[in-house]
Amino acid sequence: MSTSEEKTMKRNMLHRLVAMAAAGTVLMSVAACRSSSDDNAATSNSSDTSLISVNNSEPQNGLIPSDTNEMGGGKVIRYLFEGLVSFDAKGKQHLEVAESITPNEDATKYTIKLKKGWKFTNGEAVTAHSFADTWSFAANVKNAQKTSSRFSTIKGYDELQDPNVDPKATLSGLSTPDDYTLVVELNKPDSVFPTKLAHQSMFPLPSVAFKDIKKFGQAPIGNGPYKFKSWSHDKNIIIVPNKDYKGSRKVSNNGIEYRVYTNEDSAYSDVLSGNLDVMDQIPQSAVKTFRQDSSVIAYSQAGSSFQSFVIPERLEHFGNDEEGQLRRQAISMAINRDQIVKKVYNNTKTPATDFTSPLVPEYVKKLEKNGDNLKYNASKAKELWKKANAIKPWSGNFRIAYNADGGHKEWVDAVCNQIKNTLDIDAAGEPYATFSDVRNQVTNRTIKTAFRSGWMLDYPSAEDYLNPLYASSSADGHGSNDGDYKSEEFDKLLNAALAQTDVKKRTEDFTKAQEVLANDLPVIPLWNDNVAAVSATNVKNVSFDYTNLPTYNTITK
Repeated sequence: MSTSEEKTMKRNMLHRLVAMAAAGTVLMSVAACRSSSDDNAATSNSSDTSLISVNNSEPQNGLIPSDTNEMGGGKVIRYLFEGLVSFDAKGKQHLEVAESITPNEDATKYTIKLKKGWKFTNGEAVTAHSFADTWSFAANVKNAQKTSSRFSTIKGYDELQDPNVDPKATLSGLSTPDDYTLVVELNKPDSVFPTKLAHQSMFPLPSVAFKDIKKFGQAPIGNGPYKFKSWSHDKNIIIVPNKDYKGSRKVSNNGIEYRVYTNEDSAYSDVLSGNLDVMDQIPQSAVKTFRQDSSVIAYSQAGSSFQSFVIPERLEHFGNDEEGQLRRQAISMAINRDQIVKKVYNNTKTPATDFTSPLVPEYVKKLEKNGDNLKYNASKAKELWKKANAIKPWSGNFRIAYNADGGHKEWVDAVCNQIKNTLDIDAAGEPYATFSDVRNQVTNRTIKTAFRSGWMLDYPSAEDYLNPLYASSSADGHGSNDGDYKSEEFDKLLNAALAQTDVKKRTEDFTKAQEVLANDLPVIPLWNDNVAAVSATNVKNVSFDYTNLPTYNTITK
C-alpha cells in the first residue's frame, strides 16, 4: 500500500472514530463500546484443515476475561464471549446483550436493559445477574483478577479492595431490579463508561465459573460466536462455531485453531508453505519484503498498537524524584525513533508523538507541553543525564527485558545502542525465552530491570490507553499500570476528562493529562504498530479491526 493510500485510510478511520465518539458523548440510550515450543509442533497442531489456523502465543494463565491482560489469551477470549456492546471492523457500534443503555444527566448512573434469549454454551441464560456477579467477582481483591481496576469507577470498588474483605462481597453500585435490568451507580462521573463496556473484563461468566475459577479457565464456557473445544498447552487452542450465538459477529468458517509459536520466522515459513492460514505480525526477516512477496497476501494499514518500555520507579536511580525524572527524560531523548522505524521496520510503524495512537479521536500529533521529551535530542539528553549525575552519580548498567519469542531483539538492540552511545553507559537487552516468562516477573514485581510493554486498543477512546496504564487505581497489580506510577495531578486531569460529556472539552483534559505523562514518563513511548500481516494465498475475507487483529470470524478459505 502506498504512503498516500495509508494516509487516506488513516484519515477515514479517524473521521469514523471521531463521529463515533461524538455519538457516544451525547449520552443517548444506545451503547457505545468496546510459535510453538518446537517447530514440528507449530506445523502439525491439527489435522482438521477446515479450521482457520492463526498464530498465537501461549496464554499467561487461564482463559478468564477479567484475569487476562495479554494477547495470547485475549485473542481467544474475544471470540468465546460477548459483552453488552461491541465494535465491528469499520468502527460501527453494536448493541449485543444490551438492548439499551440509558445514563442520567451527569453520567454517574446507567440503566442497562438486556435482551432476552442469550445463553451460555452450557444452556444457562445470560441475565443481569450474570454481569453483576462477574463484575463483583472481578473487583473483589480476594480474587486477584488482573483487570480489577476496570471496575474502579463503580460504587463499592474501594471497599472490595480492603485486604480483609469478605470473598463473597459485591459491588454496592450494582443492582438488578429484575433479571434483565442492570443498574450501575458510579462513584464519579464517567461519560466514557458506555464505551468501556466493550472491554473483555466486562464479559459475563456463567455461575459454574465461580465454583472453581481455575478449572473454568482451562475449559471456558462463554456466550460468544465460538465455543471452546480444546487446549493443548504450548501447542494450540481450538474453538468452533457457537450455533446459538445471537450477536452481530456472524461466523463464516468451521472454527479457529490458535497455534502457539515461539519463533516468528517459523510461523512465517508456515504461511509461505500453506501450513498456516493467517499471521497477524511480520518477523523482522520479512519486514522489507512481505509486501512484494507473491507467495502470500500482504496487509498493511494504519494501526493502534502502542509500544513502549517501562522503567519501574523501584529501580535505583529511577525513583519518583528529580534524579529519576531527569534520567527518564534523558533516555527518551537519546532514542532516535524515526531512524529505527525506517531502518529496522521499513516504515511499518509510526513514531509515537503521544501516549495513544492515530486511531482514537483524542490523538495528539504534537503535545505542546513536554512533547519535546518524546523527540530525539542527543545534546539535551547528555545535559539532563549530567544533571542527574550531579544529584547522584550513575552506577551499574541499564537493561531492557523482552520476550525472545516476540521478535523484539532488533529494536531493543537498536534502542540500547542509541542509549549507550548517547549517554555513555552500559545498556543492553535482556532476553527471556517466552512472553509468559517475562510477564510473570512483571506481574509479581520481581523484575529488576526496565522491560518492554505493548498495548492493543480495546475500544476507540484515549481512555483505554490512559486509565488502565497510568491511573493510580491501576497500579499495585490492580490493572496494567505495571510500573506502579502514581500521580495525583494526572489522576485529577483524567477524572476531569471522564466527567466531560462535551467531546472538545474532554479531549482538552485528556491532552493535559498526557502532558503530565510526557513530563514524568512512566513509560518511554516508542511507536505505534501499523497493521502488517500476511495470509496464505487461498485465504479470503481477511480484515482488521481497531485492535490491529484480524476479524477471525469472517475469514474463509
